[in-house]
Amino acid sequence: MDYETIELELRDKIAVIRLNRPDVKNALNTQMRAEITQCVNQMGKEARVLVITGSGSAFCSGQDLGDRKSVSQIDLERTLRDEYEPMLRSILDCPVPTIAAINGAAAGAGANLGLAADVVIACESAYFLQAFTRIGLIPDAGGTYIMPRTMGKAKAMGASLFADKITADQADRWGLIWEAVPDDSFEKVWLSRANHLANGPTVAYQNLKDALKNSFDNDLNSQLSLEAKLQNKCGDTRDFQEGVLAFLQKREAKFEGR
Repeated sequence: MDYETIELELRDKIAVIRLNRPDVKNALNTQMRAEITQCVNQMGKEARVLVITGSGSAFCSGQDLGDRKSVSQIDLERTLRDEYEPMLRSILDCPVPTIAAINGAAAGAGANLGLAADVVIACESAYFLQAFTRIGLIPDAGGTYIMPRTMGKAKAMGASLFADKITADQADRWGLIWEAVPDDSFEKVWLSRANHLANGPTVAYQNLKDALKNSFDNDLNSQLSLEAKLQNKCGDTRDFQEGVLAFLQKREAKFEGR
């Protein structure tokens, strides 16, 4: 399918979704949100790992404030409920691992779009900015949920109140992202990470994601019970059989993703 605001590149088992409105630093408009949602939902069924990155110098500058003729025409609650939530859900609930490759500035809803991925890898020149209070708003697009659970309440509160830039190095040290890497090796690193996941045990990854997401709401007994249930599903796969056989034979496992 052809898209107007994003580009889709298929690299074997990897789907790379590139936000493609570089003239506005990949700002999110209604069409882009719909295309991201549709593409992620489709590629979650066809690929074994999904990467979201940006074209040009930015990852995503957030909401396109020029997407409406006037501020009075913006129904923020409806936009968040009907456009942002489906987009974020498609990423958060994606059955295969997702990587956000942050190639530059990630601001406002653009920052939180990236943070919705399972793994966030940023180049060292990138930064994150919760810019919302600069225009009289609160962080949205999942920001108030994701940030306290990754870098803690104190850092999340400061980042939101002051709307200061968080460098990739800070984001790495604070636990907001997985890693910050030098710009000159950025694409090589995220592609290597994506290849690792694309050749891994897909069913195990899906169950791992479910276990970690549910852990925030479960007590210990409930989580132990969930682990046992999900582990049983993993044990009933060809990948488990292959993994054990490869271990015994002292070779690399060749997972089929089932």
